[in-house]
Amino acid sequence: MATWGRRRAGLGGRERAPFSTSEWYIVHEIYNGENAQDQFEYELEQALEAQYKYIVIEPTRIGDETARWITVGNCLHKTAVLSGTFCLLTPLVLPSEYSPYLSLPAGILSLACSTLYGISWQFDPCCKYQVEYDAYKLSRLPLHTLTSSTPVVLVRRDDVHRKRLHNTIALAALAYCVKKLYEVYLV
Repeated sequence: MATWGRRRAGLGGRERAPFSTSEWYIVHEIYNGENAQDQFEYELEQALEAQYKYIVIEPTRIGDETARWITVGNCLHKTAVLSGTFCLLTPLVLPSEYSPYLSLPAGILSLACSTLYGISWQFDPCCKYQVEYDAYKLSRLPLHTLTSSTPVVLVRRDDVHRKRLHNTIALAALAYCVKKLYEVYLV
């Protein structure tokens, strides 16, 4: 594994260690036929399944689609966590006669977002990646060899804790909603 740049004492310069080519993959924007777009998609799929640490996507259309797909997955995750947390904390803050009106819809929203994420994103290899925007981190990648001026850079991140968090909160919100619905309709 390559060593990352270290800060030197003194002038604040940075050393750059060489990258191993097994850490990153570039989907080059080379049009050589009618089905170049299909070739780009195939290359991206292969890179995602090979689990490279960094994937640089030169073709604008595929890069934008991939970034949007990741953004939607992140939005579902955050919505599931925040609405589930709201569902669980509302009964602690509001009086008991008002809390079901806010906590039940929030709990259902959390469960819906977690379910949709689980069905659509959980087994997609793209969910293990995040779009990198940090200029410093991007400066350490060999982007000078690219033909595109606006590539999309994906970074592989471990999402086990993230999935556990939103699944745990969604299940707790589900348990709360079932309990409240039981109390309201059957008691």
